[in-house]
Amino acid sequence: MKPIYLDNNATTQVAPEVLDEMLPYFSTYYGNPSSMYTFGGNVAKKIKEARARMAELLGAQPEEIVFTACGTESDSTAIWAALRSNPSKRHVITSKVEHPAVKNLAEYLGRNGYRVTFVPVDKQGRLDTDYLYAQLNDDTAIVSLMWANNETGVIFPVEEIAAQVHKQGALFHTDAVQAVGKIPINLADNAIDMLALSGHKLHAPKGVGALYIRKGTKFAPFLLGGHQEHGRRGGTENVAGIVGLGKAAELAGARIEEENTRVRALRDRLENALLAKIPNALVNGDREHRLPNTTSIAFEFVEGESILLLMDEHNICASSGSACTSGSLEPSHVLRAMDVPFTAAHGSIRFSLSTYTTDAQIDLVIEKLPPIIDRLRKMSPFWAEKAATVCQVG
Repeated sequence: MKPIYLDNNATTQVAPEVLDEMLPYFSTYYGNPSSMYTFGGNVAKKIKEARARMAELLGAQPEEIVFTACGTESDSTAIWAALRSNPSKRHVITSKVEHPAVKNLAEYLGRNGYRVTFVPVDKQGRLDTDYLYAQLNDDTAIVSLMWANNETGVIFPVEEIAAQVHKQGALFHTDAVQAVGKIPINLADNAIDMLALSGHKLHAPKGVGALYIRKGTKFAPFLLGGHQEHGRRGGTENVAGIVGLGKAAELAGARIEEENTRVRALRDRLENALLAKIPNALVNGDREHRLPNTTSIAFEFVEGESILLLMDEHNICASSGSACTSGSLEPSHVLRAMDVPFTAAHGSIRFSLSTYTTDAQIDLVIEKLPPIIDRLRKMSPFWAEKAATVCQVG
């Protein structure tokens, strides 16, 4: 049975068109793009085409695109580049809800001589921009904020923030891994210095990503080696992956209207139906300013891991807002930062759709999930205690 895949913020299927364009670069066109002869030069031309396609999606110039291995590498490269290019500055600002690719690096920096400010969010997952602006000072080297949260889909006003950061003389980087291909982006019209993205979030393969570096931005390479990527990222290029990412960028540009209409409508139908059918369910995060494909719903008094296991019996794939799947009983740092109640945080499920999601798949989730929640609540001592309290009050 084909999976009902609603975990696209974790990874996406490789688009058939992407795979078709990649395959010849594993076999027929296997030359090294750095070679002087035509066989390698033709491969280099294909990388150039991929760079142009990626730039077109982002509203950037091709020479501002550096190909990497993943979003994590792109994030690390950007932050380290800012610090190494401005060694006298020792202050970094980020948020409390960043992906571990940024969060863990920021915590490492805080243990190793840098002063790191973690900006809080409110109960809707919205960034406290007043607090952020108050922390900016002459010692601030870089502000690094995600464009859209991977758990809740909440969108931060990064374009507005970048402009304010520049007034203070600091650099601005955004982890846009979840945003690219889902919402329109035009880097020519804002002050963002560096932007990270990952191929496997937009129907390209795993193992390839990109970093946008605005022309004129001071930059120190993270990977030193050969002349590849104009000296900004050493190492022989992942040609097939880069070709695939270029094609995926082209497809994403063509499908972005569908993301924001049909996919958004499917997400809203799923969300509204589950809220109507399941009592004590609530949406985590700002329902207005968020990605069109994402909803995080908390089902109170049940465990997210149990929900996922029972949904898996129907081949429904989603993810938990709780970190219990990694062996921890603590809710995710994102939900903790939002002050989501303990009884809701543990039962939070993220559904993330794509242009491959169908009406029939959404119908099946709407059919199967309410009985699952009901079954789990009947086994929950917390739900029994709540029901008893309601009866007493009644």
